[in-house]
Amino acid sequence: MTTGPRATPGRPYPLGATRAIGPDGSAGTNFAVGSQVAEAVTLCLIDPDGTETSIPLLDEDAGVWHAFVPGIGAGQRYGYRASGVFDPARGLRCNSAKLLLDPYARAIAGEVDLGDHVLGHDPAFPDHPSTLDSAGHVPVSLVVDPAFDWQGDHRPEHQLADSVLYEVHVAGFTRTHPGVPPELRGTYAGLAHEAAVGHLVGLGITTVELLPVHHSVPEEFLRARGLTNYWGYNTIGYFAPHAGYSARVAADQDGGQVTEFKEMVRTLHAAGLEVVLDVVFNHTAEGGEGGPTLCHRGLDNPAYYRLDPADRRHYLDTTGCGNSLNVRDPGCLRLIMDALRYWVTDMHVDGFRFDLAPSLARAEGGFDTLAAFFDIVSQDPVISRVKLIAEPWDVGQADSYDLGRFPPLWSEWNGRYRDTMRDFWRLQDGRIGDFATRFAGSSDLFHASDRRPTASVNLITTHDGFTLRDLVSYDHKHNEANGEDNRDGSGDNRSWNGGAEGPTDDAVVLVGRARRQRALLTTLLLSFGVPMLLGGDELGRTQRGNNNAYCQDNELSWFDWAGVDADLLAFTRRVVALRRAHPVFRRRRFLSGVDLAELTWFTPAGGPMRTENWGDPLARGLTVALDGDDAPDRASDGTLLLDDDFLLLVNGWREAIDFTIPAERVDQRWLVELDTGDLDRAGRAVGSLVRVAPQSIVVLRAALTRPGRRPGRRA
Repeated sequence: MTTGPRATPGRPYPLGATRAIGPDGSAGTNFAVGSQVAEAVTLCLIDPDGTETSIPLLDEDAGVWHAFVPGIGAGQRYGYRASGVFDPARGLRCNSAKLLLDPYARAIAGEVDLGDHVLGHDPAFPDHPSTLDSAGHVPVSLVVDPAFDWQGDHRPEHQLADSVLYEVHVAGFTRTHPGVPPELRGTYAGLAHEAAVGHLVGLGITTVELLPVHHSVPEEFLRARGLTNYWGYNTIGYFAPHAGYSARVAADQDGGQVTEFKEMVRTLHAAGLEVVLDVVFNHTAEGGEGGPTLCHRGLDNPAYYRLDPADRRHYLDTTGCGNSLNVRDPGCLRLIMDALRYWVTDMHVDGFRFDLAPSLARAEGGFDTLAAFFDIVSQDPVISRVKLIAEPWDVGQADSYDLGRFPPLWSEWNGRYRDTMRDFWRLQDGRIGDFATRFAGSSDLFHASDRRPTASVNLITTHDGFTLRDLVSYDHKHNEANGEDNRDGSGDNRSWNGGAEGPTDDAVVLVGRARRQRALLTTLLLSFGVPMLLGGDELGRTQRGNNNAYCQDNELSWFDWAGVDADLLAFTRRVVALRRAHPVFRRRRFLSGVDLAELTWFTPAGGPMRTENWGDPLARGLTVALDGDDAPDRASDGTLLLDDDFLLLVNGWREAIDFTIPAERVDQRWLVELDTGDLDRAGRAVGSLVRVAPQSIVVLRAALTRPGRRPGRRA
């Protein structure tokens, strides 16, 4: 370790490493890092050969240690060492033997060499500090040049009601794509390649929701099994794009992940696609008290983490990952807000999906709808204007399931929608009423708090569970490859197939599975709310029954572009286009009063649904009537646009059902828009009786032929 260049006090803000001009006019970098508990903080500049230059940060303002160092520019590797008390019983874990990442690092280089060197404590005596130096065993922070030519980048700004989300893994999407050059596969640049963008645009989605792209590291238990954390829900750098997804980094361009990520966003925006990030502001990769000391723990353990008041050696864990971020602390809350603002202003992303979001509202332990985080977000002029989506549950608390409790700015992953629609299509009794409620936007969950149908992000499948093809193909999970004796992941799938699992040559079984996939996709894409499609479901992607493939960075998780189900892809494109073309499927408000006539429900026999019909546990069929001229939309010039009328004939039974067109609709000319049970039926006219295949939906359309209301409509 050598003595570094002479540093001047610098500025306490902004936090992180920022290119700046010193008091004497020299160019350099301002370094600022927060710690209320450290007694001293040292900046460590690291040469390519690992030589470490030490610069004590002699100036501290309100817990922020800072210095300006002349001559330091982009590409400089650095870290921090925090000296102070190591007393786990008091929650203090400072240890100057540990080289720490900057919590505000814009880029990170290197891997974690998990083992005793990265532990802050002595593994034999956990209340004592480790004396092993972690340098060379941990990643380092990088100074980044923020300059970038955005070329007039324009955000698409799709309204929520008009949005179709597509959840996808940056790397897995293109890892085997034949149209993407090999050196770009599995990278940000690969996702921005014309072959990848062409698929997204052709599918018709509006918004890509990326699984975590913050820099992450794998857990030690996974490496011991020869696996890794593929999904990336083990964050260590909230400002840094994950280096492993960068073609530039793979080509030895330190810090190139930042430019490459910006290029990806710019390209997707130019194609009309938004970028939403799945963010993990509930825990970090440092885990519980036995985990590594990489960053936050070594700088200010009690500020960043919720500690057990009965024994501050231990962490309160509402995430299932060993620790929970301490949103009660101003410094931790500032980190979260600064990171969100950075990704919007500097990286141009269009919104966020918050993993285990209730953890952000647990300043006092319980979920609080008036939490400081919600209040700050609602007042922030940047964050309040982008898409905010909550996963409304966390782990191990009495109030861990908080669906419907988030503030008005927020949308939520609707787990009730997922469960209801799966149960209905797997022939469970008594689901007809809940099917209708979920289809109509889940007003029972959101309307009372003056929220709209767009508060509901509707989903059937997500990364965390079966793919769509596997959902209808397996009665039980098959997670053997994860090395936990198939004990991980959710439970069995409650019988779709009567024991005929997985691949089979039985033509009848294959037809049934294909039909169920189409019925589920149609339900999802035509329901009120915001649909989210799991990336690859449109292709028939399988994980061979693995419903917890978080650790499978291989062909099990990657998109199989050689095995695309072309018919399913064409069908999905058609249903997405149907939704986007017709405002009757994109309601911006819940229906009440006289507006209730815009959406009406009938029995398969053509009569109105009555109390006894809704309460019939064996009811399997339902006609959904949508009035197009009561669901006006507006063109870009403000012109009022009326829509066609639609009837959705829903058969949730294992046998065909004959549906009678309701008497008040029989004078209209109905054409088959799509039939999930018979793809060749589209475009045909139907009479007053329509047969619907088992577990299928027929969508009928009566075209608008003249202005005003048509016969048989309410005055």
